[in-house]
Amino acid sequence: MSTLGLFRFPAPLTRVCLVPWGLRLCEKLPLLSPGTMATPVQAAGKKDCPKLLSLNEHELEEQFVKGHGPGGQATNKTSNCVVLRHVPSGIVVKCHQTRSVDQNRKLARRILQEKVDVFYKGENSLVCREKREAEKRKQERKKRAKETLEKKKLLKEQWESSKSAQRGLQVLTERTC
Repeated sequence: MSTLGLFRFPAPLTRVCLVPWGLRLCEKLPLLSPGTMATPVQAAGKKDCPKLLSLNEHELEEQFVKGHGPGGQATNKTSNCVVLRHVPSGIVVKCHQTRSVDQNRKLARRILQEKVDVFYKGENSLVCREKREAEKRKQERKKRAKETLEKKKLLKEQWESSKSAQRGLQVLTERTC
């Protein structure tokens, strides 16, 4: 694999080491648990991860069960569905979004971390704040669209009234001639 391929399609859990003769693929990182430190490259796309509550691996119960849904034998006979339970809060997350167990584990942990954050922080959690901000942006877009529509209607009315006034002037000038 060329070094340019690493930059074009970076693997999310691969550490790239700088050695005197260039970039080399050094080691495969283990699955990131919420209590571990992420490298700056891994956390670059996840700007809000530190604001979420961290999960302790000792408080989690993880099970792998058979999948379900579309996909046939590849999903229905393999145990790639992850069931993750946070023991202190009793929150259970079931994740079967992909066929990969590792990706499902990561996704389940991320979902569980958000749910635990909502459970403990309530309205002050990051997820609730993002939803409120998204709703606020949506309301602002609706308001701007409504104002634009009203301006268009007003402009159309003014144009039609000026057009009718011009017709009235033409009629008056024809009568006087």
